[in-house]
Amino acid sequence: MSDNIGKIGWIDMTVDDASGLCDFYKEVVGWNVEDTSMGDYSDYTMMSPADGAAIAGVCHARGSNADQPGGWMIYITVADVEASAAACVAMGGKLRVEIRSLAGGLFCVIEDPSGAVSALYQP
Repeated sequence: MSDNIGKIGWIDMTVDDASGLCDFYKEVVGWNVEDTSMGDYSDYTMMSPADGAAIAGVCHARGSNADQPGGWMIYITVADVEASAAACVAMGGKLRVEIRSLAGGLFCVIEDPSGAVSALYQP
């Protein structure tokens, strides 16, 4: 089992104006920006100015992200995304985005009983 199970593995944001928001975070917190091709447009990876490590993503609310809720989204690493999604629903949560492929793994978006939204990711 991965040592990353239960940890936040990534964070990104889906918004209408990802380009403008990149400029905001570049100026406010000092992140560098790297384009991430989405085919006919680019989303963005925010990079640490100290070591160039990927910090977060800023994505346009279109294409594969069209159905993502707006705002910052954490991706929590799980061992079995199907079992975790089923447990979410059984415990009174909702499946907001069905399980699908992402970055060589599987993910889904859930809403917990309080209304908070997060993603589950299985590498």
